[in-house]
Amino acid sequence: MALLGPRQVGKTTLALELAHGRPAVYLDLESEADRAKLAEAELYLPQHADKLVILDEIQRAPQLFASLRGLIDAGRRRGQGKGRFLVLGSASIDLLKQSSESLAGRIRYLELAPLDAGEVGLERLDTLWLRGGFPQSLLADTDAASLRWRVDFIRTYLERDIPQLGPRIPAETLRRLWTMLAHSQGGLLNAAALARALAVDGKTVAAYLDLLVDLLLVRRLAPWHGNVRKRLVKSPKVYVRDSGLVHALLGLGDREALLAHPVAGVSWEGLVIESLIAAAPEGTEAHFFRTAVGAEIDLLLELPGRRRPWAIEIKRALAPKIERGFHLACDDVRPERRLVVYGGVERFPLAKNVEAVSLIGLCRELSTA
Repeated sequence: MALLGPRQVGKTTLALELAHGRPAVYLDLESEADRAKLAEAELYLPQHADKLVILDEIQRAPQLFASLRGLIDAGRRRGQGKGRFLVLGSASIDLLKQSSESLAGRIRYLELAPLDAGEVGLERLDTLWLRGGFPQSLLADTDAASLRWRVDFIRTYLERDIPQLGPRIPAETLRRLWTMLAHSQGGLLNAAALARALAVDGKTVAAYLDLLVDLLLVRRLAPWHGNVRKRLVKSPKVYVRDSGLVHALLGLGDREALLAHPVAGVSWEGLVIESLIAAAPEGTEAHFFRTAVGAEIDLLLELPGRRRPWAIEIKRALAPKIERGFHLACDDVRPERRLVVYGGVERFPLAKNVEAVSLIGLCRELSTA
């Protein structure tokens, strides 16, 4: 199994929890001492064949994949089961390619994204929205300390981590793109406008955006194209996936600054979308729906085994009001359920066939769907 994602802290604790009481060996490949132990991996790792071997920061030593293949195959011949190696590292195109080529049929991938609303619960929901889901940011002593951590994370990721993963992209150019995406959080992708602002061509912007998506830092939410006789928007929506990074990129350090900023509504929308997608069953497909005349559904979830999607409108207000465009869009899509996620905690009917639900409540419902 390989855990690939941007959650840079708490991985050691998580890895040891996944051991389920088994004896485990933890090797941090950022450490020169641990890398030295693996200089002859075929000699060192068989000594721990009865343990779970945890390899952290695998992007520092991708050549290990070839060694792991031989060790896994040799273990299978001896009758050893699955789950002997837990591989942790940052997602990268090259790393995923190497692992899939070397360990085809021997590896399972799990994206380890920042914490979401379903994980932190109601008590910390507002803090999660402001600070985002990276544990050291969420659990910082003060909002100022949290912001400093996120600013440092952004700088380190741009200047050190991404170059280690292979792509040679100017850090300042990528920062500007990332910041532009934060300013236009939840907007339709306009690659031409981004290219003009960055003074690069459209293909370069597409490549940069692909990188941020592959690193699990940005989400492209695709439009839904069902059998609807309407002119539909074809461009995806783009979200910076972690709300705390949105606010750090925009210099919003506390709740008052966030609430006074125009990004507040779409920042909340992004948090809701990430949390609901994380809570939904494996195999769920997420889209949005918008016609050329403005009928829109913020989020459509196509759950596995369901014939019709769930239509979800997102409102931060405590007294949400449904716009006419949502009803028109639902008439086109004919969803199985019509839900409005709002900023309160109670569940109540809002209109005919439309129910208002809390974010935490819908996360729990989706997790058992």
